Amino acid sequence: MKYKVAILGSTGAVGEELLNLLEQRQFPLADIRLLSSTRSAGIQIEFKGRQILVEEAVPSSFAGVDIVFSSASGSVSRQLIPYAIEAGAVSIDNTSCFRMQEDVPLVVPEVNAGRIPEHKGIIANPNCNAIIIAVVLAPLHKAFGIKHTFIASYQAASGAGKRAMEELKQETAAHLAGQEFKRTVFPYPYAFNCFIHNTKLNGNGYVEEELKVINELKKIMEDNSLKINIHCVRIPTLRAHGEALNIEFNGAVSPEMAYEVLARAPGVKIEADWEHERFCTPLDASGKDPVLVGRIRKDISKPNSLDIWMAGDQLRKGAALNAIQIAEHLLNSG
Repeated sequence: MKYKVAILGSTGAVGEELLNLLEQRQFPLADIRLLSSTRSAGIQIEFKGRQILVEEAVPSSFAGVDIVFSSASGSVSRQLIPYAIEAGAVSIDNTSCFRMQEDVPLVVPEVNAGRIPEHKGIIANPNCNAIIIAVVLAPLHKAFGIKHTFIASYQAASGAGKRAMEELKQETAAHLAGQEFKRTVFPYPYAFNCFIHNTKLNGNGYVEEELKVINELKKIMEDNSLKINIHCVRIPTLRAHGEALNIEFNGAVSPEMAYEVLARAPGVKIEADWEHERFCTPLDASGKDPVLVGRIRKDISKPNSLDIWMAGDQLRKGAALNAIQIAEHLLNSG
């Protein structure tokens, strides 16, 4: 059986990655409809050797559509997804609009695919950081029990979209040429710099990105008692996040035990060459499906604790790939 698919936000970075993966994974497509804002409507995008016209997204755009991949803004999803549901489509939404809604499954297929059939027309694709971290954290929690986790997150420009990636390239070139550069996306110099994640700062001192990751991980892992803390920083990489996890377990866990569990975990690849002191980097993870795990060491400051370094492609597993995996599970379960 083949399915009619619509991509809402088809001209953005995630939309482009969705198109690449639909072709690479030979998703069973009967037809595809590319939707965007008025500004981008009318352009043509090549897909499978043919040119497809991008249409303006309106309430009637979802007639006859089976699956909607939504990667536009939250406000667009809130406005248009109800029309997609009314038309009989299932929406896999990549915005933060529905993630914490109680009756909407928030899914990382390697962790909680069993929640997919519970949908009522919407399945939420989690925050990119939460997806990448959950793929590693969940199997460790299941195997050993986690008492506390602190995460330092080193986040790429791609998390802020295509314009942010382009701005980083242009600013870097300008900096090397000794030229002034006027930023339009980020509030701070980005080339050769890093800064606290540029989402809204809350009264408790956390930015929105940090609170999203904490709350979403608890929902994905179905354990509100989890003690998770995170510090999110933008670094001048293009499309993959680095994550440093400090995990305190309920009992003694050696690095070897953790490596053994993660080597078997779906969606994880160990990339650690201790002999040559070579461990995964965001560049290694760029364009790759699995989340890479590098150095795992004992935390010498407290018992029952490990430090884990990992990296994952924000556009791929952190967004487009996870959404398509949800769709594949959805079709297989139907």
